[in-house]
This record gives sequence, C-alpha cells and structure tokens, in this order.
Amino acid sequence: MIVSFWPILIVDVGGSMLMIVLSFLCIGLARRLQGVDPQNVIWTYLFWLCIGLAGFAVSRSAGHILKQALVLSGQKEIWAEIRPFSGAINTFMFVFLASVTLFFERVWKIYEQITADKVALGRAHTELLNLNQNLEHIVTERSQSLAISERQYRRIFEVSRDMILVVDLQGRIVDINPAGCRELGFGEPATTPKGERFQVFFEHDEDWRQLKAAIERDGFVSNAEITLRRLDGSAMRSLVSASLVVEPSEKDPTIHFQVRDIEQRHMVREQMAQADRLASIGQLSSGIAHEINNPLGVILGYTQLMLRSEPGESDRRRDLKTIEKHVRHCKAIVEDLLNFARRSEPKKEKVDIHKTIDDVLGFIRQHSGTNRIDFRTDYDRRMPAMVLDEKKIKQVLINLLMNARHAVGDTGEIRVATAYYPESRQATIRVTDNGYGIEAQHLQHIFDPFFTTKPTGEGTGLGLSVSYGIVKKHGGEIQVESRPGEGATFTVLLPVLESDSGENG
Repeated sequence: MIVSFWPILIVDVGGSMLMIVLSFLCIGLARRLQGVDPQNVIWTYLFWLCIGLAGFAVSRSAGHILKQALVLSGQKEIWAEIRPFSGAINTFMFVFLASVTLFFERVWKIYEQITADKVALGRAHTELLNLNQNLEHIVTERSQSLAISERQYRRIFEVSRDMILVVDLQGRIVDINPAGCRELGFGEPATTPKGERFQVFFEHDEDWRQLKAAIERDGFVSNAEITLRRLDGSAMRSLVSASLVVEPSEKDPTIHFQVRDIEQRHMVREQMAQADRLASIGQLSSGIAHEINNPLGVILGYTQLMLRSEPGESDRRRDLKTIEKHVRHCKAIVEDLLNFARRSEPKKEKVDIHKTIDDVLGFIRQHSGTNRIDFRTDYDRRMPAMVLDEKKIKQVLINLLMNARHAVGDTGEIRVATAYYPESRQATIRVTDNGYGIEAQHLQHIFDPFFTTKPTGEGTGLGLSVSYGIVKKHGGEIQVESRPGEGATFTVLLPVLESDSGENG
C-alpha cells in the first residue's frame, strides 16, 4: 500500500504545481494580447478568465499539497478541519468564473452594438469626407467661376469707351472707369473724381433732381439726354442710363450710371442739316443770281457809257461813279452766289500747300493794312505734295485769314499751322486768332449763306459758305472751335490722295 501511494502523491503534487505554473503563463499571454489590442473585449474577458482560473488552480493545488503534507506527517485530523475551507475557496473561485462569464455575455452584446455603431460611424465619416471633398471641389469651381466672371466684368468696366460710374444716393462717386475719368477731364485714373458729387458735373441742377427722382421712383432711367460740364468747362451732350442697385452686402443702395458721349452724333446731325440747308439755299441762290446778274450787267454798261461823255469833276460824274461802285459790289455778291451754287468739279493739280499758304499770307500783308498784326506759321515738314484746285484753296485761305484779321482788329496774332497724319492720310490746316471769338449761339449758323456778325456794309456773309462748299468738293471738312474772349480756330481737313507723293522741304 505504501508503494502504490507515491505515484499518486507525485502526480497529485506535481500536477498541482504544474497547474499553478500553466495558469500564470496563461495570465501572461492574455495580458500580452490585451496590450496588443486594448479595445478588444475578448482579450479582456480572457485575461480575467485566466485570473479566475489561476486563483482556482492556486486554491485547489495548495489544498492538495497541504493535504499530502498533513497525511504524510500523520496529522489527518488537521486536514479534516481545513478541508471545508479549501472546498469553500474552490467554490468561491468557481462562482467568480461563472460571474465573469455571465458578465462577459452581457458585455459582448454591448460590444457588438458598439462595434456596429463604430462601423456605422466609420461609414458615415467616410461619406462625410467624400461630401466634404465634393463640397470643397464645388466651392473651388464656383470661386474660380466667380473670379473669372469678376475679371470679365472688371475688364468690361475698365476698357469700356463709355463712362461707367457708381454713386451713392447723395451723388458721391464711389467708383468710375478710366473712360469716365477722361470724359470728365481728369485725365488718367491717377487723378480720380472719387468722392466728388456727380451732380456738380451737370450743366443744369434741375436735370440731376429730375434724374434722381425718376431713378428712386422707377428704379432706372434709360437714354436720358443730359448736358454735362467737364472740368475745363466744356459741354458734353450725353445719353445717360442708370439703375438703382441694392446689394445684400452693402448697407445703402447705389446708383449705377452709363454715360455715352453723343456730342459727335449731334455734330453729324447738325452737319447733315446744314448740308441740306445749304443745298436748298444754293439752288435758290443760283436762280436769283442769274435773274439779277443780267440787269446788273445792263446797268453797269450804260453807267460806263454815260461816264465817257461826262466832264472830269462834275457832280453828275461823281453820282455815276457811285452807281458804278455799288453795281460792281452787287455783281461781286452775285458772283459769290454763283460760286456757292455752282457744282463744277475742282481743277486739281499737284500743289505745295505751304507755298500756297505763304502766297496768301503775302497777299494779305500787302493789301489789308496788317502791319501791327503778328502772323505766325507752324508747318509740318512731313506734309506731302497734295492734289488740289489751288485757286479755290487760296480762296478758302483768303476768306479764313480775312475773317481772322477782322477778328483781331488793329493788333493781334494770327497763327497758321499744318499737320499730316500718315495713318489716316489726312492733312489739316488750322487758322487761329486771338480775337474776341464767336458766341455759342452763332456757331451753328457760321457757314450759312448771308450770315455775318460784321456791321452792315462790311461783309456779305458768303465767304465761309463758299469756303465750306469748296472744301466739301475736295472731299474734306471744315470745322470751327471758339469761346467768347478766347479767339477762334478754323480747321480745314483735306484727304491726301494715293497719287500724292513727295514732301515739302
């Protein structure tokens, strides 16, 4: 019996000790797994399960080892007393293991729910990231589109040939394009009228009040004809359109104006009306001149016959001379009328225009008592020879220079300047005087036949009309610029024909 006890003892004690070692090894492995993935609830459960099993292994193995020691030492009665406590400890450890397992079952359900929620959150996060990326892409595209649109509209604003400006409700200029700066006389945008009140550029205050009232009432104004005044005081007839704009980002509404200079359009319209008027007067004048010319020739002929038979200093001879003088004057007027109405083509030849001007100036100096008048010339030496009717162009120059001579009076300055523009193949002749100038109300009638501001008997009013017709027959234009007190400038524009060649020295 003693022989058979030792194997059992060895197995019991050795197995108990091996159980303790293995259980602690399991705790170490479970702890390592938990360290790799602390969020994994399975590793947590295994860790606590290994702790419970290790506790059970320790209590059970310790009981077995203690039992064998007491039996071998002959103290069975002590084991009998300790045995219930060892069993109780084992039972407690089983209860602990059962509690851990039951608790884990509930924890596992929660863990599964959390895992499902985590997956859902991950999916939602991915979707949100995609949406955010799409939103960023859309915002980038929209920002680029807005930037392109803003550049396009800014370019339109900057390069527009019409004046574009923005003002507040008090009329203060908030923004204005370069064309607006130039039109108002500020030159380049470096000297800008921002902050100025737009209404100060209106010729009539009532125009601004009516325009603003219409904008506030209707929200817009379309193509209103308004006369503006530039910085230098010159008038600018304009076509004004405006609209009231309320921006959410701005506290107060603004008024956006587009202003188009129609001065040129009015000038063309007036020139067409003048051309029609001159044509009608020309036809009428031609008929009248022919009817008058024949009787005048008869009167002049008989007057000259009677003069031959009159003695040298008789009263009758003086009366006949007076008749002859006035008949000749009438015939000169009739001749001017016929020249104005006649539609014959000019007899053109190559002409040195500077030599022609010098010839006319020499004639004026010799025959018009101009000793105290300063004649100055400023010639463009690039001027080519021109194909013109020299006699008729001389007539134009004589008319312009004689008018300038009457404008300056006994003393003054008359300047004749030429310019050549190769790109447009045009030549200009400018006759400028420093006399009183021409009143604004007379400018539109200056080329009308019989219109004159000279006293009665000092002018027929046909010189500029004839000059106008001659220049027109040469395919050119004649223009006048003048302000009272600042003199006048007459500009003759003539085309330089393709057959023209050579240059003046």
